[in-house]
Amino acid sequence: MIDLSGLLTRPAAFLRGAALAAAALVLPSLPAAAQQQIDSLGLTVTTTPAISNDYLFRGISQTRNNWAYQATLDVQHESGVYVGAFLSNAKFLANPWNDTRQELDLMAGYRFALGGINFDIGYIGYTYPGQDKAPGTQLNEYQEIAVKANYTIDPVKILAAYNYSPNFFGRSGTGHYVEGGVDVTLPFELTASGRLGYQWIQKNPFFGTPDYLWYSIGISREIYWGVTATVAWYDTNISKNECAPVADRATGGQRICEGRVLFTLSKIF
Repeated sequence: MIDLSGLLTRPAAFLRGAALAAAALVLPSLPAAAQQQIDSLGLTVTTTPAISNDYLFRGISQTRNNWAYQATLDVQHESGVYVGAFLSNAKFLANPWNDTRQELDLMAGYRFALGGINFDIGYIGYTYPGQDKAPGTQLNEYQEIAVKANYTIDPVKILAAYNYSPNFFGRSGTGHYVEGGVDVTLPFELTASGRLGYQWIQKNPFFGTPDYLWYSIGISREIYWGVTATVAWYDTNISKNECAPVADRATGGQRICEGRVLFTLSKIF
């Protein structure tokens, strides 16, 4: 008998293995035989590479206002069970130092429909491979439980989400996050979108900002060969002097919370 107890008691290890195994199957391309095998297992595999002039997470730059190169992997069974991964470069300013260079998020969950509403209940593990812990600082990694829902009344799609973390980014204590949004299908194959979110953090000094609100307004369109271009405006209500100040390096705060235009090119395979 195969003993699975170790995997069940270490969900992050299981998700990492599942995500890497799936990535090995689909990257860089799927031979026809492999695709037939995946189809026979009732799986749908989606990969989405993207490039942006910044990496914004809930309105705050994760690359210190620099370019981001990203990829998302999603493997879903016909039952609605899925695993996935998200990979991006990342960069943070800290004292005495922070050597974070990449972020790898591992995901698993269950998607289903009820009464015309699509639900997604899942787990997200945010990891930063290769990060060393500086004296007197905390590792960035954390975990969240997420509940998402969306409902479509053509041409409008309404979205909502709630995320809970028992110990948020940088060991900043309990984190609660809510988000609402809309996507609207427009003429000329355009899609307009809007998002509004609010993040609560138990230990604000550990995270670097007060509890805050962020929003985005954008528009997207497929431009060529399945490549989608998105242009959006992002902003938060965090003042510069409250935006992750760092002793001896950025005592007056940072520019990573300021409003900006985000331009993204992405393609779904």
